[in-house]
Amino acid sequence: MSHNLFETFSTRMRARQNANFITTPEGRNYTYAQALDMSATLAATLISLGVSLGDRVAVQVDKSPEAILLYLACLRMGGVYLPLNTGYTASEIGYFLGDAEPALFVCRPDSLEAASQVAADTGCPQVVTLGTKGDGTLMEQTAGATPFSGIETRADGDLAAILYTSGTTGRSKGAMLTHGNLGSNAKTLAEAWRFTETDRLIHALPIFHTHGLFVACNVVLMSGASMYFLPRFDVDNVIGAMADGTVLMGVPTFYTRLLQDPRLTPELTANIRLFTSGSAPLTADTHNAFRQRTGFAILERYGMTETNMITSNPYDGERLAGTVGMPLSGVEVRITDAETHKTIAPGDIGMLEVRGPNVFSGYWRMPEKTRAELLDDGFFVTGDLAMLDERGYIHIVGRDKDLVISGGFNVYPKEVEQVIDEMVGVVESAVIGVSHPDFGEGVTAVLVLKPGAKVEEADVLFELSDKLAKYKQPKRVFFVDSLPRNTMGKVQKNQLRDQYKDIYADA
Repeated sequence: MSHNLFETFSTRMRARQNANFITTPEGRNYTYAQALDMSATLAATLISLGVSLGDRVAVQVDKSPEAILLYLACLRMGGVYLPLNTGYTASEIGYFLGDAEPALFVCRPDSLEAASQVAADTGCPQVVTLGTKGDGTLMEQTAGATPFSGIETRADGDLAAILYTSGTTGRSKGAMLTHGNLGSNAKTLAEAWRFTETDRLIHALPIFHTHGLFVACNVVLMSGASMYFLPRFDVDNVIGAMADGTVLMGVPTFYTRLLQDPRLTPELTANIRLFTSGSAPLTADTHNAFRQRTGFAILERYGMTETNMITSNPYDGERLAGTVGMPLSGVEVRITDAETHKTIAPGDIGMLEVRGPNVFSGYWRMPEKTRAELLDDGFFVTGDLAMLDERGYIHIVGRDKDLVISGGFNVYPKEVEQVIDEMVGVVESAVIGVSHPDFGEGVTAVLVLKPGAKVEEADVLFELSDKLAKYKQPKRVFFVDSLPRNTMGKVQKNQLRDQYKDIYADA
């Protein structure tokens, strides 16, 4: 029996033949029948370009329906899909092509010259293009292709995709995700979030990331729902889509921007049944403000590239602001001592570890890194510090690498950030540890202020003086116009640590 994820999707797609699968704001549309046909044609084209069973197909293209159909075609013919961030430079692409050794690189039409050079330098044998309107040399080559009507037999443990982590420390790591990983998680999420064929997802996320590709698209395919496919997040487009949409999957920035628009009302959101948030922490303030404006409690969930989704606040039940909910069905989590991997008591902060069918099979060509993070008992060490409360909800308190050790005391940045963020005039903050000659690391705060706010460093230090233990209080406070973020909205604290690395050199 084949466990090819496309086998599962195709059953649902055939049942929904004439229903819409993807629609764009420009009116471009694929029904499920058309998507099935194009996946067969694209699969044949991949084979004609030299892609064989288990070969990687690297893809750096702008968001389009055809990019999703290419993903499906790759699954169908047994290739391994490798999406790459559209912001990567040619030198960065060189690393990924050299490491993954794909049989094919699909790039944007206007990047062909640079992509061809990188491919030549790294030994990638074929380069084709794919544009946002169904154009490009890949689509041109589909014209003479005889559709690949079959579906390659794949086992649960066979690779379906490789996603590279952001690589904030050291080399980027290629997380190997299997057909079983992706299929089990999509099924679990579709059930947990009550997806049906009547749903219409407002899709405004990038598709080179777990969130936009595997959470959003796989759940839609698993349930036979449809997608309104926006090229990017735009407040006007999202608001315009709400009359017909039923679900919005977003990152916190989506919701903070929507809250700035006076059109966000209960009447506007009347047709929506679910708002979800992930990829970065959603503040309690944003959660509460959105509920007050719309009547909706945003459902925050938590996952990683290596694990797909791990936890979710309940669909039915209380969605607690500041938490990521409870483990999904079939997923085990434990919070442990980082050194011994022994489970610690509820209420204590420790390392979050996860085990289940959603957990990846390891890092591409990094056996030592795989052994270090994927334990013998099957638990994966997430690198996230967490706490389990008395109600069974999980709180993520920070990344292990973000932990500040000052004067021998552990300082969890989120605790300090929460106090600073409550100050009048503060939009958001990021707390980091910077090398300090006396304390090892000095707690350092970087703030973004509201327009016109008059807040000085001394004001912040005074405000915190009676709210936090002295060892948790920042040694210095800096102000910036905005915090550096990656494409999924996560604050890049490694950049801040590098920017402020010398501030205590003369202390």
